[in-house]
Amino acid sequence: MTQSISSVALVVPDYDEAIAYFTELLGFDLIADTDLGNGNRWVQVAPVGQGGTRLLLARAATPEQLAHIGNQTGGRVFLFLSTDDFWRDYRTLQARGVRFIEQPRHETYGTVAVFVDLYGNRWDLVQYA
Repeated sequence: MTQSISSVALVVPDYDEAIAYFTELLGFDLIADTDLGNGNRWVQVAPVGQGGTRLLLARAATPEQLAHIGNQTGGRVFLFLSTDDFWRDYRTLQARGVRFIEQPRHETYGTVAVFVDLYGNRWDLVQYA
């Protein structure tokens, strides 16, 4: 049996704002943007050249969902963006305006720095050792 996680839902307040952030600042590809009717869309983004897991940008539809935007994991790092060249991507993301909340550090597993997305979700940019 072969299984994989194809998408992870990220609750956002607005599709177009989220698409702009992920494609322009993080440099992700827009994989899908399909109108589902009634103001709903199926929007997926993924790192360039990545054939695996995608982010499903899901617009909040209830007050409870709105309350969780930017804090889907209770303040813990939510997503891990791995790279083959930490310093290249760190400098590129900084130049595009991505907000890192700590300085890069070396850990036994690799080089890492935490950044926050447009909504406050924490991400690791990491190059594994």
